[in-house]
Amino acid sequence: MTRHVEVSTTDHGTVGFTCPPWCVGHTEHQPCFREDISHTGPEHAFAFEGSTLLVAMLTQSPYAADADLRRAGVHVEQTGYWATLDYAGLRQLAAALTVHAMHLRTLADELAAIRAGEAGE
Repeated sequence: MTRHVEVSTTDHGTVGFTCPPWCVGHTEHQPCFREDISHTGPEHAFAFEGSTLLVAMLTQSPYAADADLRRAGVHVEQTGYWATLDYAGLRQLAAALTVHAMHLRTLADELAAIRAGEAGE
């Protein structure tokens, strides 16, 4: 299902555009500059023992000055997680990171499919 959205910008007035199917949100600060408009996909939080280690989400900025940002990508943020771990804790962290790496690869495959679709448009 395609969605049409309009965003108020300070430099181009109201800008209308069609959202990609994976988009669940847009630029939070309105009004904004047109080049700051971005599509955001679902947030994926990667946790260990109740603490978030990193967050990843699909993103695209269709009006960005940087051509690479106009294509879909995955935004990744690392948190300030820190801990002193014993042997067992370190092994558990390593196991969690292995699972997280598997999920990141799945997200990379999703991005590859999205970019292949962009190239075909």
